[in-house]
Amino acid sequence: MAETPTEEPYPLHKCVFNGDFKELSYLIKTHDIAEKDKQGNTPLHLAVMLGRKECIHVLLGHGAPIKVKNLAGWSPLAEAISFGDRETISLLVTILKFQVREQMEARRPKLIEALRDMGNFYMELKWDFQSWLPLVSRILPSDICKIHKCGASIRMDTTVVDFNDTRWERGDISFIFNGYKKPSKSLTVLDNKAKVYQRVRYEETEEEIEDEVDVLMSSDIMAVQMSTKGISFSRAQTGWIFREDKTEMVGPFHADFYQINGMVLESRKRREHLSEEDLQKNKAIMESLTKGSFQGFANGGPPLRRPSLNPPPEPHVTWEEYLSAEPGQCPTLGRTPAYKESTKAFKATVAMSPDFPLTVNMLLDVLEVIATFKHFSKLRRFVLMKLPPGFPVKIDIPILPTVTAKITFQEFVFRNDIQPELFQVPSDYVEDPMRGYGAYLTMMMVLHTASCV
Repeated sequence: MAETPTEEPYPLHKCVFNGDFKELSYLIKTHDIAEKDKQGNTPLHLAVMLGRKECIHVLLGHGAPIKVKNLAGWSPLAEAISFGDRETISLLVTILKFQVREQMEARRPKLIEALRDMGNFYMELKWDFQSWLPLVSRILPSDICKIHKCGASIRMDTTVVDFNDTRWERGDISFIFNGYKKPSKSLTVLDNKAKVYQRVRYEETEEEIEDEVDVLMSSDIMAVQMSTKGISFSRAQTGWIFREDKTEMVGPFHADFYQINGMVLESRKRREHLSEEDLQKNKAIMESLTKGSFQGFANGGPPLRRPSLNPPPEPHVTWEEYLSAEPGQCPTLGRTPAYKESTKAFKATVAMSPDFPLTVNMLLDVLEVIATFKHFSKLRRFVLMKLPPGFPVKIDIPILPTVTAKITFQEFVFRNDIQPELFQVPSDYVEDPMRGYGAYLTMMMVLHTASCV
């Protein structure tokens, strides 16, 4: 009896590798468009690395995911930035935003229901930023975030607007989420000093997309993540001679303290697509965005867009050679990477309380709303880990390679007297997207896209 022939592995990948977009269009109907090969690459990864434009359009037209990373930790967008074709980068950014919006809207009804069911409350989180660099540690800020929750609405008041390794921006900012309103009006940011507000739009204009592409093409491709592979928890000990498990009161909450073992912050940076001139331009762009005005214009005319790079040479790699490469040893298919890697181990603790009125799942729902703030996004990723029993009332987490944050849930109370006016724009505030917090929101759009890189 004749054996049934075995189908070749990764048929979509092979079509892309060979630039056969017609066969790809045929096979895509019956094969997994998000399948990863031994290198963790999806067909879209390969299409971008190799500059197969027809294949890119076919794959994106059938919903190929962009927010997915290969074994090296890079997404198709990261590889597109490295390749340097502006049209491809702009297309990926636009469709990535569409895919993220679709995911958010699919999740939205359950999130609104979860918020509505958890009860109204007031909560305070204290952030203490610290650094192992002595001079930096002296000047880092602290902040008390005040969070009100009523029905499906959340308001957060904060004074630390943004920060990096050596600088931070103070302000008096309120972030308001009204779950009952349609998406285009559900997120509002108040600048309480300037008395202005801005609606956070779900869709950007073509010009805003192109501004973002300019920044991405002029920036390092960054991948910073907290590795959770080797993390474990052990009870923290106290006492010199007679050792015992450490327990303390954190505010009004009794808590058991745990050591977090194996916490490592991994940072990687690629810049094979950049020249020294690009780096200087990028610095100027980022500074102008922070000041709330994009300086990409000449004499009041249209913006000077960054052009596409010359494509890298076609790789001298056959499909068989690519297929036989060991995992993690992918042959160079695009531009030769120029990158730096660094890892830093952190000593950290977490205090878990059985007495805290909120559950971890409830906290995750709240953090999902305010994850636009990058330090809250990192807090949410930490809480997603499998923590010891209880609620994390005090946590140490790395925020940047040189900065850690100690977060303390110092107050929480369920309240039925929270006023609806808290979730409305005051009548004397003026809508002005180009002042106050507007520049920060623009930066958050870029950083959110970059975080998918």
